[in-house]
Amino acid sequence: MERVIENFLEYVKIDTQSLEESTSTPSTLKQHDLAVVLERQLQKMGAEDITYDKEHCYLYATIPASEGCRQAPVIGFIAHMDTSPAVTGAGVKPRIVEDYDGKDIVLNEEKQIVMKTADFPELASYQGKRLIVTDGTTLLGADDKAGVAEIMAMAEYLLTHKEICHGQIRIGFTPDEEVGAGADHFDVALFGADYAYTVDGGRLGELEYENFNAAGAKVLVHGRSVHPGEAKNKMQNAILMAQEFQAMLPAWENPMYTCGYEGFYHLDQLHGTVEEAVAEYIIRDHDKAKFEKRKETFLQIGEFLNRKYGAGTFAIELKDSYYNMKEKIEEHMHLVDYAKEAMEELGIQPVVVPIRGGTDGARLSFMGLPCPNLCTGGQNFHGRFEYACADEMELIVKLLIGIAVKYGKEGRS
Repeated sequence: MERVIENFLEYVKIDTQSLEESTSTPSTLKQHDLAVVLERQLQKMGAEDITYDKEHCYLYATIPASEGCRQAPVIGFIAHMDTSPAVTGAGVKPRIVEDYDGKDIVLNEEKQIVMKTADFPELASYQGKRLIVTDGTTLLGADDKAGVAEIMAMAEYLLTHKEICHGQIRIGFTPDEEVGAGADHFDVALFGADYAYTVDGGRLGELEYENFNAAGAKVLVHGRSVHPGEAKNKMQNAILMAQEFQAMLPAWENPMYTCGYEGFYHLDQLHGTVEEAVAEYIIRDHDKAKFEKRKETFLQIGEFLNRKYGAGTFAIELKDSYYNMKEKIEEHMHLVDYAKEAMEELGIQPVVVPIRGGTDGARLSFMGLPCPNLCTGGQNFHGRFEYACADEMELIVKLLIGIAVKYGKEGRS
């Protein structure tokens, strides 16, 4: 199991940030750098049916079923290779804090970057464990290179311990999950799994089969620029009108004030001039009816402001991103039950929580591959204070093996 940490420390040093503005797949060519490493490692460990989609940067492989378990369902494990564009992923310098003492962690003494327990009180629960951190100038990349490393360690272990009973296992690595495009070119038919799990969650024990319904919204505001000295009753300031649109959304339905199953409107970007402004939003809700109502609210505000300022002043673009996989997973609750059982057998307390976001599994579930999400042992994703617990990562490798064994028992002949 120690191999998982060695893999992880290697993978996070490879810059694989995706790019929101890109129109290509993958959104950044550097994601191939990790795919090439993984392909080579899979070949070396003896995985079969290795397929590297060099056009789109997807990698698939097979761990053959063990003798006597070939009638078992085919189970997949999936993780994404890209890291978030939110904070740089270049020049990651990971280090292991051995036997963590539960106190503030100085990430970078020179730059005085400190991960404080006052800011991250959950650190107290990791006392005595090994934490993998950065030097505070980059993200770590545990999202989702921890998942990648865990799947690779599982694959190597099963390929070298053929006495373990399991059915055929398919593994898949995707690009561009962080920019919402991870499933765009995923070949479900080629993958050939009956069911799968994404390994893309957070703290130990997290098990997720509900996620937001999600949409992106763009509000385009057309103003009228006039010299400010002569602007009375003439100027229409697009920036101020965009702010007016925002002010008409419920202030308490901002992500800063929501948790659990509460949905939100999130203003992600606002830029422009007096002449033209663009506000970009994400809209989220677990409840499908409330989700549709949120989108309708956007259109109603746009209609109201067009009546106020003139037709065509506001243009609203809405695009659904993904839907709540719960409706697909509920038809196959053995995925959740087996994961819970495997956790409990390892002394892990299952924490079934709704995802306040999405994973590749959300879209894959609607593409015919039911796919809940498992923990990785990482925390504080998408930021400079991201870290992973080495002890938990090793335990998660055992969890993946345990799930595979449970499905293997279904196919014993």
